[in-house]
Amino acid sequence: MGNDIPALALAILTAGGGITGYVRTGSIPSIAAGCTVGALYGLGAYRIRNNQTYGVELALFASVVLAGSSVPRAIRSQKPLPVGLSVLAIYGLIQFGNAWRTGATR
Repeated sequence: MGNDIPALALAILTAGGGITGYVRTGSIPSIAAGCTVGALYGLGAYRIRNNQTYGVELALFASVVLAGSSVPRAIRSQKPLPVGLSVLAIYGLIQFGNAWRTGATR
């Protein structure tokens, strides 16, 4: 499996989660963060699929941003939503970190 499908799946999950957070609670930070991280994943998926440069790096950056915001919150609160976001972020870090490390950046 290429790296474009995981990036696209993470884009849909994070953007969808942000939109859901806004609809359920009216949280502007949820929709802003979810759609921003989702857009980074989506742009990364697009660039990977079209063999353009910096696709894996964009997806890896989105994973770092997501992990940086969700992992500390998951450790502190131990609530299901931050834990789930942390799992997605760690998956992205592993997937795109390995692709970047091995040079499979397209």
